[in-house]
Amino acid sequence: MLIADNLAIAGRHLPLLNPTSLAVARGELLLVAAEPQPTRTALALGLSARMRPGEGTVGWSGTTALRSVRRISALVDSPEINEPEAHLKVRDLVAEDLALQPGPIWRRSGIDTWMKKHGMDSLANQWLDAIDPLERLTLLTHLALEDRSIELLVFDSPDRHGIPEDDWTRYLHSVATSRRAPAVVAVVQRIPEKWEGSRAHAGQVQEKLELAQEQPCAHATESGPRSATAAAPVEVAGNALAPALSLTAETPFPEASPSPHEPEIEPAEEPDSREPDEPATEVVSAEPTLSLRAPKENS
Repeated sequence: MLIADNLAIAGRHLPLLNPTSLAVARGELLLVAAEPQPTRTALALGLSARMRPGEGTVGWSGTTALRSVRRISALVDSPEINEPEAHLKVRDLVAEDLALQPGPIWRRSGIDTWMKKHGMDSLANQWLDAIDPLERLTLLTHLALEDRSIELLVFDSPDRHGIPEDDWTRYLHSVATSRRAPAVVAVVQRIPEKWEGSRAHAGQVQEKLELAQEQPCAHATESGPRSATAAAPVEVAGNALAPALSLTAETPFPEASPSPHEPEIEPAEEPDSREPDEPATEVVSAEPTLSLRAPKENS
């Protein structure tokens, strides 16, 4: 799971990103609204650990080391960062990205084999800016997932290419719920009105994180400390009143029963000290003894 805790990035004159907290798990698509474009790019760079935050942390599966987060994340189509050049042909882009994949060269797929595998062999000789925007998004996604260690995809402004909202949200959701099941974050200009999945906003705390922080407090208020007398009603969430849990003096506490997983240990039998065959045990005292015999008289 990716967790950003008060992630903030400073700019030269003004902050690029105000403190932002969010979380996304594997197999989930999270849409994050941010304005303007520099803020979207800064958030995408921060979530993928490609820009050091001025405040806060970004972590994956319990570790907040930027190198570890960077290793399992991929930044996709970020303007002026890693956006592919428009004058490239599709085949040239694929050849360039496959050459940069980690691992031994004999393990890498051939260009034609890779394009045929992903159903893009018909696009090989077309210019990148001439293909359908959704096909372009699909191509960049497949190239990002070519690295087997990638578990997190961060898309920077996938809504800027004029793809219908239903189409790009449906496609990114299919990527998140695929067999690979990566965590997918899309930093967008505006969250579609029909989107019912996870959402967040730059400069704010994600709604589900706020609820998670409130639940432990509400649970502690409802349960309260145990006492020997009845407790007064306490106020809980929703302005409803509920009696506090209490125990009276007559309430018996259940006796602990032995666990079925713990073996029963029989007490050791004490040896019978009255057996005649048992040799007597000599007890040596550490204290010095005094002799009480009378001194012999000299004859």
